[in-house]
Amino acid sequence: MPRRILEGVVASNSRNKTVAVLVTRRVMHPKYKKYVNISKKYHVHDEKNEKNIGDRVTICEANPISRTKCWRVVDNGSEQS
Repeated sequence: MPRRILEGVVASNSRNKTVAVLVTRRVMHPKYKKYVNISKKYHVHDEKNEKNIGDRVTICEANPISRTKCWRVVDNGSEQS
């Protein structure tokens, strides 16, 4: 099964080797047929503690790392601010 890849913004980096990433998606409402923004926070493993609040990151699914972490930061080389 392929791993999911999502893109979001770092919302918190206060924990060691963990960042909280806020992923926002646009989904059509089933009844009103208008697009609404759905946001969800993911706890993501950041091995080097190099991501800061406001950074745009790409994350991918991984094996469970802890009770709440099953995502990893993807190293995409160039940083976009």
